[in-house]
Amino acid sequence: MTIWVDADACPTVIKDILFRASRRTGVQLVLVANQPVHVPRSPNISFIQVGAGFDVADNEIVRQVSPGDLVVTADIPLAAEVIDKKANALNPRGELYTRDNIRARLSVRDFMEGLRGAGVNTGGPPPLNPNDRHAFAKQLDRLLSRERKRY
Repeated sequence: MTIWVDADACPTVIKDILFRASRRTGVQLVLVANQPVHVPRSPNISFIQVGAGFDVADNEIVRQVSPGDLVVTADIPLAAEVIDKKANALNPRGELYTRDNIRARLSVRDFMEGLRGAGVNTGGPPPLNPNDRHAFAKQLDRLLSRERKRY
């Protein structure tokens, strides 16, 4: 399993959780962004910088992801694409996207985008809080444990 991170929008605290998990378990961690991202020196942590542009990092992740990999992203269309490739998608707030819930999430996203396009101020997501960080760490540990049991 490789963990892919949509790193442009990933909160620092979530990246730190991922760095610790990668060092602890030895799982490969790849951050993908179109801006430089600091990553600690580790044989199993790497960074891919892609060119600027809309969805360039997302497209690189989709191109390289394999079945069973994990993608950390809040981008619902990206999550849908990686699920279609039989990979896992985890939101930085700890929500695991699945075949069962991704279509509903896409519908809500498209609805909200339509409202914003019509000039309605829908606000943004609330800031990440300690419960979100805990939920993310717990779900990540669950996925990593499940992966270890497979081997």
